[in-house]
Amino acid sequence: MDEPLNGVTKDPRLATRKAVPVLSPWVDGVSGWPVSQKHEEGFVEMHDCCYIARSLTTHEVPMARRTVTFLLLLVSASLLSAQPERIDSTAVALIKAEGLQHSQVMPLLSSLCDVYSPRLTWSPEYTRGAEWVKKTFSSWGITKVTYDRWAPLGRGWTLKNFSAMVTAPVPFPVIAYPSAWSPGFKEKEADVVYLNASTPADLEQYKGKIKGKFVLLSDLADVRPHFTPQATRLADSVLLRMANADMQGGRRGARRFPRLDRMTPAAIDSALAAIIQMSPDADTAAMRERFAGMRMTPRKLLFAQEEGAIAVITPGSGDGGTMLVQSATVPQPQETPREQRTPAYDAKATSFIPQIVFAAEHYNRILRSIKLGEKVTLEMELQVETTKADSSFNVIAEIPGTDLTDEIVMIGGHFDTWHAGTGATDNNSGVAACMEAARILKVLAKEHGLKTRRTIRIGFWGGEEQGLFGSREYVSEFFAQREGEQGFGGFGGPGGPGGPPRITTKAEFDKLSIYFNHDNGTGRLRGIYLQGNEAARPIFRRWLSAYGDPTAQTVTIQNTGGTDHQSFDGVGLPGFQFIQDQIEYDSRTHHYNMDVYERLIGDDMKQAATMIAFFTWQAANRDGKFPRK
Repeated sequence: MDEPLNGVTKDPRLATRKAVPVLSPWVDGVSGWPVSQKHEEGFVEMHDCCYIARSLTTHEVPMARRTVTFLLLLVSASLLSAQPERIDSTAVALIKAEGLQHSQVMPLLSSLCDVYSPRLTWSPEYTRGAEWVKKTFSSWGITKVTYDRWAPLGRGWTLKNFSAMVTAPVPFPVIAYPSAWSPGFKEKEADVVYLNASTPADLEQYKGKIKGKFVLLSDLADVRPHFTPQATRLADSVLLRMANADMQGGRRGARRFPRLDRMTPAAIDSALAAIIQMSPDADTAAMRERFAGMRMTPRKLLFAQEEGAIAVITPGSGDGGTMLVQSATVPQPQETPREQRTPAYDAKATSFIPQIVFAAEHYNRILRSIKLGEKVTLEMELQVETTKADSSFNVIAEIPGTDLTDEIVMIGGHFDTWHAGTGATDNNSGVAACMEAARILKVLAKEHGLKTRRTIRIGFWGGEEQGLFGSREYVSEFFAQREGEQGFGGFGGPGGPGGPPRITTKAEFDKLSIYFNHDNGTGRLRGIYLQGNEAARPIFRRWLSAYGDPTAQTVTIQNTGGTDHQSFDGVGLPGFQFIQDQIEYDSRTHHYNMDVYERLIGDDMKQAATMIAFFTWQAANRDGKFPRK
């Protein structure tokens, strides 16, 4: 054996290596362990499966030898115990050639966005879109497509006609959208009133004065210029931090606050203290005022309904004509427990006050005019069509496997969208990426005879925007029922304060190998979240390395939430979501009216669909099922 070098057993590959700072965001290609961003004095680092250390004093050498020998034995044991990941280089090349050179993902997205959107859960448009998906799959030879129905029941809602026009003091058309499931009303011209109330006592002055009028619920929206880009990609430094991150605590590793409209003054104080800790420069006075206003909003809504207003109007989050539009709210007493509150889609929610969202700039113009003493009149009409409450469904498609056909590899994303845009990045991007991945795998089988050993199952879920309804019910029906925790599937993870939830497994629990979800917009894939499953790290590292995209090499132990992989992860099944570039997801598209085809990036979508096809191929053909936590 060679003599020790700086107190560490020498490897020939390091004969000329210097202990220099490591600034790469990538993780080690052999073990999948993250590399350190910077060498610290006395820090022993694992890099390229070898250790680098500072010079040690004479009395430190024996201890260092024992420590390093122990660490190397641990690494060797983990490498020897890990099942080798076999890579079919021919299949990799064919997948990339088909996905990157002959992609159909953008034509799929055009159809989904321009013809078969929007698709609110329970709506006729949702069913129409599902029928197109079934027909398209069938044209590719994927003939086993079924609709898996689930509860709860909900009413379909379709926007038929809407217009809003300020008629005085200066006429102008308003950029506006009705909230989903809002009742309609015939064209009416009426005065606009600002319900300026910061306490319940303030409402008394408006009794008998707002009947037959349009009511503004909120104060002026805060609209400021943008000094930073609205579209962003993940910087190398961010990816490095993700690769080096520790396991998150709790369910999502993030602080959870109660709903602001139900917070007590003491709870608001606690929330502000936490915000100051995270962001010392935060404008807490403005936040306190905003929190107080949000606490009053449910009271104002109920008051406006009881007093007979035509409709209530709020400013949408966003600016420049871009606004966030979601569901209407059924006015209910603030003290009503969450589990007893009636959602707008419920069969019992047939009569409540219409709710309209105005672009922030137009809302502010109207409110400023009122504050100047001007009489503002508004002409507005809303025509909607609703359907009788019924169950909704998931779209499930299958590509049969060969020798391991009873085992399942799943890919998917949610199929429902909001109604103001066309759901381009939330989540037509995920639907199209998974459809394209399935098409690529069918081409491999048909034209090159390369079939998957396991069955590929594609799941497009309904009701995600209302609470992961479709995927939660599917997992409960076929894989495992999670009990003992209110709101199953909301976050996944180890369970609530009362301890781990009880899980009752179903017939296919042992048959599912893995589920991959796509639901974070148009951005290219940069790697994958482990969801706390450390055993997955070396496998994903090997796959990412084999795929060979230098921009997509990050593996993080961190969790991510808010979408359908949590329904699988929450019962102990391997469910994963990819790391993606944000692009404009949070700033302009996620639930916004500008979530349209033009916000999609073709090259990013091709890369995502092709990588999903490759990951699916690998999972479906590896010797063993994917390891679980």
